[in-house]
Amino acid sequence: MPAKKNESAHRLLLSINGALQKKAKDVVILNVKEISSFTDYLIICSGATDRQVQAISDAIQQYLKKEGIRPLGVEGEANGQWILLDYDDVVISVFQESLRSFYAIEDLWNAPRMKISDTTTEVKRLNKGMS
Repeated sequence: MPAKKNESAHRLLLSINGALQKKAKDVVILNVKEISSFTDYLIICSGATDRQVQAISDAIQQYLKKEGIRPLGVEGEANGQWILLDYDDVVISVFQESLRSFYAIEDLWNAPRMKISDTTTEVKRLNKGMS
């Protein structure tokens, strides 16, 4: 069982750092493993334009692909308003800022959360309570 936990944390950190590489804003990680049947972690982040949203999504996919990790599914890439990346135990939503505030999906979850400062360029480990 610990291997799965370490794999999830590794996948989560790769995803976060891929997003940060393209200057994703308002990055929030939710630990939903105790309350969700479909995933362990949700990452929610924003980009200012459709091009930035697509670039963030691409960077996340590249970071994970280098480790041999491929998504189970990708939705919304064509229009760049809201891209959903499904990596099984990590699900990532990359929103255009205005659409994110409209849906406010992070407010739907009462779960441990970790917010990443907009000035952060890399995350090396998760906060306590997130793994």
